[in-house]
Amino acid sequence: MNASVDLLRLLALPVLGWAAVRDLRTRRVANRTWLPLVALGGALLAWEAWTIWHGGLDAERRLFVVRVAVSVGVIAPLGTLFWWLGAFGGADAKALAAVCLCFPTPPSYLLPTSPSLVLPFTTVSGAFAVTILTNAALVGAVYPLSLTARNALAGRITTTMAVGRPISWERIPAIHGRLLGRANGLDAGLDLDALRMYLAWRNTSLAALRAAPAEGRDPESLPTEPNAPGDGRIDAATDGGPRHGDSRATEPVRDATASDRESVQNSADSWGAAAFCDDVDDAYGATPANLRTALDHLTTAESVWISPGIPFLVPLFGGLCLALAYGDLLYAGLALLGVL
Repeated sequence: MNASVDLLRLLALPVLGWAAVRDLRTRRVANRTWLPLVALGGALLAWEAWTIWHGGLDAERRLFVVRVAVSVGVIAPLGTLFWWLGAFGGADAKALAAVCLCFPTPPSYLLPTSPSLVLPFTTVSGAFAVTILTNAALVGAVYPLSLTARNALAGRITTTMAVGRPISWERIPAIHGRLLGRANGLDAGLDLDALRMYLAWRNTSLAALRAAPAEGRDPESLPTEPNAPGDGRIDAATDGGPRHGDSRATEPVRDATASDRESVQNSADSWGAAAFCDDVDDAYGATPANLRTALDHLTTAESVWISPGIPFLVPLFGGLCLALAYGDLLYAGLALLGVL
């Protein structure tokens, strides 16, 4: 055990905690956030490897290699795989890789006030990243269970009661998540960040579209010079429409020529959905078809079902803290049940 390495690993906690809070509030974490963690994890891993290789027994060396191979070579790439499959966001994958690099082996901490007590309290065997990941999965399961209970108590017994909840349309522009498809009677859902991009692109708001939906559907109502759509982040100063004072909202994406307008009119592009998707390279998977149906629903319904979603970075941070303080929740639970 290298006490100095284990103590220095704790420097990653405030960074990961800050990133988890920011991801929960804004769904945005800058790439530069992970650079200090990668540097810290790489340096501590090299230090620990040098210490074990020059002072450890053969069995300790073999165990160290296995633990690092599982953490860095198996668990960390899983984040990239899940991101590629669409199950993770980019920040989630990077956070998992950073955690695996910073905590590849189980740490051990003596409590100054009680020298006889050692953290984690329960036994942690194998790769520590596996413990963190299983803890994160258990922590993450709390949210859908709470959604299920909340919907059940309200009498909302549906197939989506574990992943979504109804909210008033007024809250849509200022909330993260996804407009559910089946729960709202739609063929497909829509990421609410894509909706905010569309509203910024049109230099309008959801309230304005609801006030005059016929005009909003008319292709001739499209701006001659659409605004830059941004990335869909929430702007607390507006309801999701034009972001005043934001230079990106006043720079045109392209000039809508007469031929462009004629093409839009001839294609009967309701809501200008196709024109938006043509202008924007990536609007979180939005297509003209699901954008149109989502806008049709959002401009008429008083409440809609959304899936708020919790960024995996949040339960990952919770799983890490529990792993450091308590240990392996799954192992302890199975032991309590007499399985182990």
